[in-house]
Amino acid sequence: MRVITGKYKGRHFDVPRTFKARPTTDFAKENLFNVLRAYIDFPSTRALDLFAGTGSITLELLSRGCPLVVSVEKDRQHFSFISAVLRKLDDPGARPYCGDALRFVARCREQFDLIFADPPYALPELPELPDRVMQSSVLAPDGIFVLEHGARHDFSARPDFLAHRAYGSVNFSFFRHPQVADEEE
Repeated sequence: MRVITGKYKGRHFDVPRTFKARPTTDFAKENLFNVLRAYIDFPSTRALDLFAGTGSITLELLSRGCPLVVSVEKDRQHFSFISAVLRKLDDPGARPYCGDALRFVARCREQFDLIFADPPYALPELPELPDRVMQSSVLAPDGIFVLEHGARHDFSARPDFLAHRAYGSVNFSFFRHPQVADEEE
């Protein structure tokens, strides 16, 4: 796994072969961040990485200058890996959290400008994730939520839907907080 751009550009971290989660491909990740550049200013963006897996998205967000990135991962082996990588970087904006992402969203009282979620594609609650995020207080009023998912999910009929991008088998759906989406109409 490597960091594509920013202050940690070119840094490599070897993901253990025993991991169930795989990092988002460089191609998909690079295109994701190209889209995000149009919506957010990374140096002023507080970010939340749900189902952080290998921490690949967390690293890219920190590398691009986000002042705070909270990464939530339930799997203890994955969490330990993310924590070890973040300790090596010694970035003051990194905040790893070991726990259930859905519970975190329900209980968290902080707000984030960007929320990225890469749940297991077979997660039964995956179709409900946009509702859970939008109905919680975790997304800031002008915030963007990005959901990585398989091709069988289509969120385009939602009023808060912003865009969809597909890169091979990787799909990203982008949502904007409903308060902002309503104001733009």
